[in-house]
Amino acid sequence: MLDAETFAAVVFDMDGVITDTARVHFAAWKQMFDEYLGSHPNSGRPERPFDADDYRRYVDGRQRDDGVASFLTSRGIDLPRGTAADPPERESVWGLANRKNMLFKRALSENGVVAYPSSVALVRNLQSHGIGTAIVSASRNCHETLEAARIGDLFAVRVDGLVAEQRGLAGKPSPEMFVEAAKYLGAPPARAAVVEDALAGVEAGRRGGFRLVIGVDRLGQAHDLRSRGADVVVRDLADVVVR
Repeated sequence: MLDAETFAAVVFDMDGVITDTARVHFAAWKQMFDEYLGSHPNSGRPERPFDADDYRRYVDGRQRDDGVASFLTSRGIDLPRGTAADPPERESVWGLANRKNMLFKRALSENGVVAYPSSVALVRNLQSHGIGTAIVSASRNCHETLEAARIGDLFAVRVDGLVAEQRGLAGKPSPEMFVEAAKYLGAPPARAAVVEDALAGVEAGRRGGFRLVIGVDRLGQAHDLRSRGADVVVRDLADVVVR
């Protein structure tokens, strides 16, 4: 239950919380990593394909280049970091990150995206009770994704991958992006809540000292969400009451 006396602001993650795009990201990550692993076997042996557990542990919620580096480290693969300007065909962390982004944008253009109705309803309900709302996303495609889902006007405050780069904010599991969003809303973390579906995201909320961290379990990882910092876990945001 969220009430205006206790909470001045609620900060939402985007993919998997507001928009049904976590599955699109996973598909793009899997295609990119499987193609890379297939053509670059580590130590001469075939690599196990990228799977849902890899996505949850190493990629979900993180900034794109951090996700690439984290996963490659888990497989004992070391690549130069490169820069954000690296082309998708370059064999660097940023090259692979940009290859994944190309695949994601193609899927977004071809298939579109939908928002979870219960999530949108919760945001509007909070706003009607005078509770500030913001969206935080590691994605640099946050604006385009919200527009594609036809909710481009839902959040007045957006702290995404582009904002993080401009302001030098560390990505999740660092709490810096969440704290920045709460600051925009004029709320200290002690009077704000975080809503996240990613393990790195709930960890960021806990490390940021937020009063409440709500985990959204769409992948059957309720236990892991709690162990990483979620105070409560729901299957859908229709379970959250505002008064």
